[in-house]
Amino acid sequence: MAAVRKNAGTLGEEKRSTGVSKNAVETMQDHQNLPIDIQTSKLLDWLVDRRHCNLKWQGQVRTVREKIAVAIRDMPENEEIKRLLAGSYIHYFHCLRIVEILRGTEASTKNIFGRYSSQRMKDWQEIVSLYEKDNTYLGELASLLVRNISYEIPSLKKQISKCQQLQQEHSRKEEEYQLASAEMRERFYSSCKQYGITGDDVRRELLALVKDFPSQLDEIGAGARGLSEAIDLYQACVQFVCESSTEQVVPLLRHMQARGNTTIYEWRRGVEPTSVERPEMEEAKESVEPEAIDWGDFGAESASVPEMVDYSISVEEPSEEIDWGISLESNAQENGTTSLDEGDKSVAATAQIVVLDAGSEVPEGIARGPDALSLLETPETRNQFIDELMELEIFLSQRIVEMSEEADILSVSQFQLAPPILQDQTKEKLEAMVAALQDLVGRMTSLRMQHLFMILASPRYVDRVTELLRQKLKQADLLLLKKDLMIQKRQEALEEQAALEPKLDLLVQKTKELQKLIEADVSKRYSGRPVNLMGASL
Repeated sequence: MAAVRKNAGTLGEEKRSTGVSKNAVETMQDHQNLPIDIQTSKLLDWLVDRRHCNLKWQGQVRTVREKIAVAIRDMPENEEIKRLLAGSYIHYFHCLRIVEILRGTEASTKNIFGRYSSQRMKDWQEIVSLYEKDNTYLGELASLLVRNISYEIPSLKKQISKCQQLQQEHSRKEEEYQLASAEMRERFYSSCKQYGITGDDVRRELLALVKDFPSQLDEIGAGARGLSEAIDLYQACVQFVCESSTEQVVPLLRHMQARGNTTIYEWRRGVEPTSVERPEMEEAKESVEPEAIDWGDFGAESASVPEMVDYSISVEEPSEEIDWGISLESNAQENGTTSLDEGDKSVAATAQIVVLDAGSEVPEGIARGPDALSLLETPETRNQFIDELMELEIFLSQRIVEMSEEADILSVSQFQLAPPILQDQTKEKLEAMVAALQDLVGRMTSLRMQHLFMILASPRYVDRVTELLRQKLKQADLLLLKKDLMIQKRQEALEEQAALEPKLDLLVQKTKELQKLIEADVSKRYSGRPVNLMGASL
């Protein structure tokens, strides 16, 4: 029995030890499967703290970079090596791949001891050994990864975003300049429409309007001939209300109703002139464009200055003595007085200057100077004509209001003794008269007519208007040039974006590959545990 109990205890102990060892194995397996999470921004500090690379790895990397710069000068013709060396930062894993390629290209230099006599192979093997010393390559790769993720990739993304923003801004400005140019051109044609011209040749068209202006004024004067009934009605009302007043109302309007747009001479004297001599209008000189100015050749005086210029001025040779017609006598000098030489009275008579009053020498029946202008061309009579039209319009409008109101006993009794012309009027007749008056006032006070009056008063106004309209066209053309500039800048931003996007894609691809290489290398140092670099948002 004792032997049986002893065997049973031994079996129990073996089971317990087997269970413990099995649990330990499972715990170890679970520990091996636990991932190692490393913050990418602190990767380099993590490697230094765990003694995976030396704290002074930067100095060793500088030595390696110098040797790489020397080694790449002598490389064999190989397409894969060209791709590795073209436009990328050469790091440790590139060097390993170059060594593998050189083992194939430099195989003929291998001796019986397994060494290579080729200098190329020796240089790259030395570079790899320097990288592996104190795990220098790991510090360099970690630094390169952090720089790409923290600076290079965000910088390229920011540049691409700025290019896209510039494209949107340039597109917006392009539309704004297009609309502003169209609006400015529309203003130009609207102004030309107000002046009554097409805008093809502004100055010539404005001068043509001035030439046809007198006939337009005559048409307005002829329109006043249909106002006789309105004038008679106004005159009868004034005489009735003012107890037979003999004063004539709207005298200028009455004159134009009877005779039309006559001259000032006929309006003042009551008779038609036998001859009309209109004052010559000052011609506005054609403005010269700055591009058309020929400054000549200042150096070639003989070519630019003519030999003789005839200004129709004759200059006589000065005589030795000039006779001013003044004699100085000795007795006059003694008494301190002077006397005139009256010997040549014929010369004095011819040298006499006579100042006459303006218009005093104009022959009878001839309208000359301001008197030759028409009533509507002269500002004073034109303003009087408009005032009388408005006066007559206000009177008729008031009569319409009075006739529209309910008649009371006072108004009925008041107009029982009025002349028949006042009693026979109807509201429709008065409204027709007001419409005719408003048409004349509108034609005289329109914006186009005001500009024509200003051109008539000052011919230089043509140049000012022409320059003003040309400035609108120039602004429209300038806005179109700005629009073209925005198109060009938008295209440049688009081309810059197209050039940056492949660089970003390539850098992201290289960074992902670099991240995987670092994770694999660190995982080997921890018996194959999975390693995750956190915070690397690509």
